[in-house]
Amino acid sequence: MNDPRMLAQSAALATSDKEGAIGVLGGTFDPVHSAHLRLAIEAREALSLTRVIFVPAGQPLLREAPQAGSQQRLDMVACALAGEPGFELDDTEVVTRSPSYTVTTLERLRAQYGAERPLVLLMGADAFARLPEWHRWQALFQLAHIGVATRPGFSVPLSAMADNTNDKRNASDSETRQKKLGAGETVDARLVTELAARLGRPADIALAPAGRIVPFNITPLAISATLIRQRLAQGLSVRHLVPDTVLDYIQTHSIY
Repeated sequence: MNDPRMLAQSAALATSDKEGAIGVLGGTFDPVHSAHLRLAIEAREALSLTRVIFVPAGQPLLREAPQAGSQQRLDMVACALAGEPGFELDDTEVVTRSPSYTVTTLERLRAQYGAERPLVLLMGADAFARLPEWHRWQALFQLAHIGVATRPGFSVPLSAMADNTNDKRNASDSETRQKKLGAGETVDARLVTELAARLGRPADIALAPAGRIVPFNITPLAISATLIRQRLAQGLSVRHLVPDTVLDYIQTHSIY
């Protein structure tokens, strides 16, 4: 039987490009699901990425411990990517068995692909709003662009964040640690400052290896790993919420 990880990597290598921008999509993937794949597909299209590297977290620090084991999550991503052109699996965070920091992963990828290759860290708007909680978060901008996708259930108005920066410049640090955005949402003012300085368009990605924050739209899909785990726990179908290969793996290994 063919190893799904080998199939996924072969598909990526067949379509790899030595010059174009590379997307990086990290996550717990507990489990990987159809919305993850759609985000990667639409990011590749919207941001002109040559490929997208999926990086399952080994020991995520800002989330609860995954229900599936790290090897199981890695295998599920491999199953999902098998036969998908332009997608690649990076297992480093899992096999190193150390806390998962995005900044160290990007440092490794930057060393691997060189100083001039554009890298784009992909994330949803909810993750972007929490970026100041990440380890060495401001160093991320020196290593990659950040592609911010919007998704159902969360809406951070990026233009409003940037507009609020003018209010921040004359206030003290204690007054500006958070900025209120409509509907009671708050965003760290340091992130607002970075956004105002770095907000860009997809065409900007090819002009520099890192440094821009580029929003892009994705098709709304109300799918989450939490929903999938809940449905599986209740004995309900998750068909079409996850790829068939992932569902087969879940059922074979009695996960969730």
